[in-house]
Amino acid sequence: MITQTAEYALRIVVHLATLRGQPATIERLASSTKIPPGYLAKVIQALNRAGVVTSQRGRNGGSLLGVAPDALSVFAVVEAVSPIQRIRSCPLGIQSHGKSLCALHQRLDDAMAAVEKAFRDSTIADLLSEKRSSYPLCETNNFGGTGVSKPIGLTIRRKS
Repeated sequence: MITQTAEYALRIVVHLATLRGQPATIERLASSTKIPPGYLAKVIQALNRAGVVTSQRGRNGGSLLGVAPDALSVFAVVEAVSPIQRIRSCPLGIQSHGKSLCALHQRLDDAMAAVEKAFRDSTIADLLSEKRSSYPLCETNNFGGTGVSKPIGLTIRRKS
């Protein structure tokens, strides 16, 4: 239902939301989200153009969210990189169908409308606050008996 690029964008945004305003480099994002660095850079550019992500140069540079997680819908992230394709007229170009969709194409468009609504109704903050047995982008292998989940790519160091 969504492209690989859209899923990558969501992984990036979810990870940036967990950093609470701290920038992340391409290398850190690639490691944490399991996205190839070259492709990740292209997705970041698209998110930047849409204002979803901002980037800063320099020693403490990197990417960070340009919109608060509670104000950023899943839909906005997906639309920034790979807009959902709705069916507005007969995709086969059958002249007699015009804008009146046949049953097949109407159902396909209805499914896309339901996905679009679900994405509009969900914020990035919602994804992070939802109680589940697994947390986005995290390994859940109970570190040191603490029950703490570890975000992928994040190193947890114990005091000796």
